[in-house]
Amino acid sequence: MKSEIDPLSMAAMALTVVSVSATAPLTAAATASPLAMAFWRNCLGFAVLGPLLLLLRRREVVRVARGERGILRREQWRPLVFGFLAATALALHFAAFMTSTRLTSVAMSTALVATQPVWQALIAAGQGVQTSRRTWAGLVLSVVGAAAAGGLDIRSGGTALLGDLLALVGAIAQAGYTALSERSRADVSTPLYSTFTSLVCGLELLAVCWPAHIPLTGFDRSTQLSLLGLLILPQILGLGSLNFALGRTSATTMSVLLLLETPVAALAAWWFMGQGIKPATVPGLLLIIVGVTVVVTSGGVEQATAQQGRHRSTGIPPYPAYAPRTPQPPPTPQPLTFPDSAKRDPRVDWAKYTGDEIPTVTLTYHGAGAFDTLFLRMPYVEEEEPGPRRPH
Repeated sequence: MKSEIDPLSMAAMALTVVSVSATAPLTAAATASPLAMAFWRNCLGFAVLGPLLLLLRRREVVRVARGERGILRREQWRPLVFGFLAATALALHFAAFMTSTRLTSVAMSTALVATQPVWQALIAAGQGVQTSRRTWAGLVLSVVGAAAAGGLDIRSGGTALLGDLLALVGAIAQAGYTALSERSRADVSTPLYSTFTSLVCGLELLAVCWPAHIPLTGFDRSTQLSLLGLLILPQILGLGSLNFALGRTSATTMSVLLLLETPVAALAAWWFMGQGIKPATVPGLLLIIVGVTVVVTSGGVEQATAQQGRHRSTGIPPYPAYAPRTPQPPPTPQPLTFPDSAKRDPRVDWAKYTGDEIPTVTLTYHGAGAFDTLFLRMPYVEEEEPGPRRPH
């Protein structure tokens, strides 16, 4: 990772923010039902990711289909159930967030959905993860900001208040998705898990739209252009530039930059839709952004440092019950070395956590949903050993 951000990385980060910010305005500008928009968004995402999965991960798909990876073994049913629940939470996030853009302003919707790290911190605290005072301070700032920004909607009631509540439900559902995903991704790669999640989301939204007689075809031109924009901007350009930028900068930096989605989305809604921002809501919106920034920048590093120090002194904790299988002890106490080209076994990460220690999600990007939930895991630190060391 480069210590200085080069112009190409800055361009990628700017493209990420702009692409993500297009989600709410494009949804609000369409005339079709938000549930139909959410359904087609997942279907189009699956249509794009499915062929890429077969092209890039064909061997893994074949092994899974043949059962060679033990996906459906008894000990693997629990991660599979967590994956299904995570996809259900993501479907709820799409339905609530995209509906909220029609009932309240784009600025309020994006700002309230951006409180997802706050709810994620609450979930982590409920699971026994130690939360710093700075994180709690950021949580309080976000709650106060949400109450201040939504004060006008609370007093007026009606659809605006319902839209604010749905945006909060979308944030909570996304936090649930990220927490459940940590439990489910034990023996499955990111492309395969993303494809599975997108497929389940689409099927669940179809199960809601069909009985409710929500039209899924016959859209006008504005809706068709909105769906195309959702596919190209947040789904393809947003995801691609985000992954490129993460190879050159930290996840925390990207998390803070993604908070610019609220002002950029509000500006886009004002420019293209004539949707203004109520001056009385501006202080509350700023408090939300500041509070979420405090939460994002405070929790991950402190928790990783504390866990790393404890694991270094006590050794590797017992293997979690929900991991793919219990690892066998090495035949010799000597540490193994691997060539640089060797791929690290993802199951090694599971050995670093006990059942009550769930890594805090540092970066999530609801613009692309199932395709790009990113986790800041504890860095792997090799034990010091005597002898000459190879230069990095």
